[in-house]
Amino acid sequence: MTVIYVDTLFLLNALVDYLLLLAAARLAGEPLRRVRFALGAILGGGYAVAIFLPGLGFLAHPLCRLASAALMLLVSYGGSRRLLRQGILFVALTCAFGGGVVAIGLLGGTGLSLGGGVFYSALDLKVVLLSAAVCYGVLTLVFQRLARHSAADGELVNITLRLGERSVALTALVDTGNTLTDPVSGRPAIVAEGERVGPLFPREHRPGPADLRDPAAALTRLGTGAWRSRFRLLPYRSVGVDRGLLLALRVDGLEWKGQPRGPALVALSPTPVSDGGGYQALAGPMDERGV
Repeated sequence: MTVIYVDTLFLLNALVDYLLLLAAARLAGEPLRRVRFALGAILGGGYAVAIFLPGLGFLAHPLCRLASAALMLLVSYGGSRRLLRQGILFVALTCAFGGGVVAIGLLGGTGLSLGGGVFYSALDLKVVLLSAAVCYGVLTLVFQRLARHSAADGELVNITLRLGERSVALTALVDTGNTLTDPVSGRPAIVAEGERVGPLFPREHRPGPADLRDPAAALTRLGTGAWRSRFRLLPYRSVGVDRGLLLALRVDGLEWKGQPRGPALVALSPTPVSDGGGYQALAGPMDERGV
């Protein structure tokens, strides 16, 4: 008869789930929302315990497992625009991770037992932690080229905005859905978090939070003198906003992956463009003609 200790069962599965959630986010290039990953891992650990409790054996049914996994992914990655990709990465890592930890455990003469779709081990907890850490590191390296959402696959790029002698470096997400353009020239516009571009301005012309929320009033206040040609209002449409305005700034230069692209129009967003801070700007796809 196998004796299962609830505390070990919970800790082991919560640890494995947390590492898998973290690894999937790192490989996908998504912001590392560790608190949400921890909540998802706690949910996974609680599910692992629940299926062994009297009267709750029905939770081991495949549909219940699927629902539990979906809920854990929503808690951990909810709000991500690449939720499906995150889920596929998580499943792939789960399969590889389970095999790796079992293999390492078997080298020690015992290993993990898999019952009801959850992990349990008679190994010393230190050995389990070491095995999990090794597998996490190896899988991160192995899957990095195949599954990452990063500068290598062109979805996250480094850009630099220049205005006179001032400059600011940002990470931009290449968003094919970003069709915002300069209505005068028809050229694509970049959307950047207003607070992040603050270093480009002298104090008297630096837009504050109130200016970003009321771009029309901000244009009247800030667009004076030599700055008259710098600022403009940029109309936009988005989900929930039929007709909106953003305060926009004409910068002297844009560097895209270290390559100069000439002047550009930058719309200043009053709110963060990334819920986890993984990037500070949105840009449409770049072609050889530049912005």
